[in-house]
Amino acid sequence: MIEFKSSLKIKNEKTNLVVGVFSDISHDIITQLDKALNKRLSVSLEEGLIPTNFKDITPIYPLGQIESKKVYIVGLGKSTDFTVEKCRKVLGKVAKAAKEDVTILLETFDCKAVSINELATVCAEAITLSTYKMETYKTEEKATTPVNFFIHCDSQITDDLNRGVIYGEATNSARQLLNEPGNKLTATDLASHIAQFANEHELEIRIVEKDEMEQLGMGGILGVNRGSVEPPKMIVVKYQGTPRFENITALVGKGLTFDTGGYCLKPRSGMEAMKGDMGGAASAFGAFQVAVRLNLPVNLLLVIPSTDNMISGDAIKPGDILTTMSGKTVEVTNTDAEGRLILADGITFAKHLGASKIIDLATLTGAIIAALGADTTGAFTNNQAFLDEFQKAADLTNEYMWQMPLFPRDQKALRNSDVADLNNAPIGKPGAIMAAAFLKEFVEDTPWIHLDIAGTADSKTAYDLGPKGGTGVMVRTIAKYLELQG
Repeated sequence: MIEFKSSLKIKNEKTNLVVGVFSDISHDIITQLDKALNKRLSVSLEEGLIPTNFKDITPIYPLGQIESKKVYIVGLGKSTDFTVEKCRKVLGKVAKAAKEDVTILLETFDCKAVSINELATVCAEAITLSTYKMETYKTEEKATTPVNFFIHCDSQITDDLNRGVIYGEATNSARQLLNEPGNKLTATDLASHIAQFANEHELEIRIVEKDEMEQLGMGGILGVNRGSVEPPKMIVVKYQGTPRFENITALVGKGLTFDTGGYCLKPRSGMEAMKGDMGGAASAFGAFQVAVRLNLPVNLLLVIPSTDNMISGDAIKPGDILTTMSGKTVEVTNTDAEGRLILADGITFAKHLGASKIIDLATLTGAIIAALGADTTGAFTNNQAFLDEFQKAADLTNEYMWQMPLFPRDQKALRNSDVADLNNAPIGKPGAIMAAAFLKEFVEDTPWIHLDIAGTADSKTAYDLGPKGGTGVMVRTIAKYLELQG
């Protein structure tokens, strides 16, 4: 629980206190605390017994001078070096370390870099993200008592805290979806999960089933699904935040619930991680949740093409030809380049439903990891102004993103098939760029951003804002972009 606390009597506060300390400035509330502790705080700081280096956390035991059992002194470094990103990380570390209820004295973390309201949002977001624990199927997992976080501030910040919680919870929702095993999250399960949210918020939802896909000519997703016993789903949810449903942004997420690679079989090592190949769908749905829960004045379509990519006697083979919903034909030279095939139909369907802009997300290529590593999302666009606006949101949420090139020659490379309009994976060409260029064939002139999150959707280790596993990457950036547009 995260709750605003408007008044505080330092001597009588029973929860543990969390105080931020800069090396070069102090706040009035620290002076009050120091007085209650008979100058122990100031003397310890002067003598260097309490470090103020960034992210150092030092407990002080009041020994009855105040009712709190502990006061956690959190080093923030120089105020001139303190940023929103640093604030998010240090508060995440504090929340992870807390084992009992705490009261965070928010104003002690204020260096005037942002408003106290924005600081409150960052605080609630950081706590929500860092305390996320993956739901597992262990039968003997010990239950833990949740920690309550009280945020003290002289200003009214309840709405700001709520906004931070919504951002954090939506990101955690995406994390949990990515962490689910393939047998627990089929395309049918994913559709049911999204439908539950849509129904709770009285949103219009349409789930296109296999027979309707055949009528619509969705040969991309149907082709990928041919090896599976699980039926495919094209999940569409509409959110109308303005009086007229216009200027529609479509969030199109790759919902590949498990990817064997098909006949271009992936190696054994790490294949279990392919349960996370629906990370694009998870993050698109997470951002969509933020917009709905905050009642943003924007119009959205959530479009999730979902299936798995399996092997059977009927599975697609290298050299097969598919006809997509757009009418364009594709020679499948690599059955492990399946994400772009289902996204092609998802993008075409989004345009058919009236999308004015498209943001697609996908754990699409290993090549983007080779190019940018595991901390930076690759971004492609056909509209620089669109991406420039989106970059502002990424800067505010501190999610790292880097623009990748996309030239006319890349489109030409896709058209080297002797038997179809497009080749889904030309040999010897840069993989991430070819994937983006393939999607661009279906976007055409619609303003579009493609986010390749293959490296950033999953973390191999725990970090300040979460455990290892799904990260929910780009949920906050897309939501912030939509918030800025509203």
